[in-house]
Amino acid sequence: MPKKNIAKADVAGKRVLIRVDFNVPIEGGAITDDRRIQAALPTIRGVIDRGGRAILMSHLGRPEGTGYSAEDSLKPCAERLAHLLGKPVGFPSTDCVDDKAAAAVAAMKNGDVLLLENLRFHKGEKKGDAGFAARLAAYADVYVNDAFGTCHRPDASMVAVPTALAGKPRVSGFLVEKEIRFLSDALASPARPFVVVLGGAKVSDKMAAIEHLLTKADTILVGGAMAYTFLAALGRRVGTSRVETDRLSDAKRILEAAARARCELLLPVDHVCSTQFAEDAGDIQVFDENIKDGSMGLDIGPKTQTRYALAVKKGRTVVWNGPMGVFEWGPFAAGTRGLAKAMAEATAAGATTIVGGGDSAAAVEKFNLASGFSHVSTGGGASLEMLEGRKFQSVDLLDNA
Repeated sequence: MPKKNIAKADVAGKRVLIRVDFNVPIEGGAITDDRRIQAALPTIRGVIDRGGRAILMSHLGRPEGTGYSAEDSLKPCAERLAHLLGKPVGFPSTDCVDDKAAAAVAAMKNGDVLLLENLRFHKGEKKGDAGFAARLAAYADVYVNDAFGTCHRPDASMVAVPTALAGKPRVSGFLVEKEIRFLSDALASPARPFVVVLGGAKVSDKMAAIEHLLTKADTILVGGAMAYTFLAALGRRVGTSRVETDRLSDAKRILEAAARARCELLLPVDHVCSTQFAEDAGDIQVFDENIKDGSMGLDIGPKTQTRYALAVKKGRTVVWNGPMGVFEWGPFAAGTRGLAKAMAEATAAGATTIVGGGDSAAAVEKFNLASGFSHVSTGGGASLEMLEGRKFQSVDLLDNA
């Protein structure tokens, strides 16, 4: 069911509590990638430009819920947001629900923006605690979910807060609306051929997505370390490549199911390998089919790169989640870079192309190709759960359009 978005909510003079995703990388107190903050700007501006009071809440990192810690403070995010908005952003306290924070919210004027401190400084956030949520809900006349990267989590700010605000407007932000529209449309009624590319380290992370997509996709391309569990299940020699031995029977079952579903499931036919898991050490070789003992696959090989690029360019809908190799290291970046270029070319030819956040999004940024796709998601885990066909309680709680 489509959800009501922030544009449809009356915000003038209202306190609008917006769950954003400002979980950005910070090194030495400086933000190294502000894409998630920039992605929230349309929703924030949509509130303050209409006379609303924007109260933002987010988590950052993985603090243990034992109170304030400077390294996990959202203060750098408040400063970056102020720069991007060109106006002050209040950052009242080291605690999101203490008296100082509540007083700052009460003192807000129309058009003001305030960012609360890290939600995860409280154990109640991860526990979905109703008491903690009630203190946050007390700030709000309107609730907005614009944190797609956290939509799959049952955290207090995602589920218990909108539950506590039953009877008040509960709407999606523009980012969440866009993310869900792209991914749900791609799965519900894709233009064909529908091509899915899945990579990354662990086959166990993607097993549910592959099973769900077997009856929907025309072609599934598998890369990354997860491919070696499938290849081992087929009896190939994979050297010291990462294999999840406890998932070999699952891999066999999926290969059989793909054949029955008439879904073309492609695995790498050659491999860029090294004798060490390192960027600048070990002997690097390319192997066809079988990998010799003592070597591990760290990227798809040239033949596979060509084969996958051709499959992607034939697609009219292409969804990608997970890199083809250790793209952060120069010798093993070609597979992921080549796939990204092929997807960008498919986009230019009229295909709908979706990059499912996480490492894939980091890769297209690294290769300066992010603008070449229909959509680059801000949420790796959330987009993967959508590919698995899961529902999000955090979204179900929002008002229907």
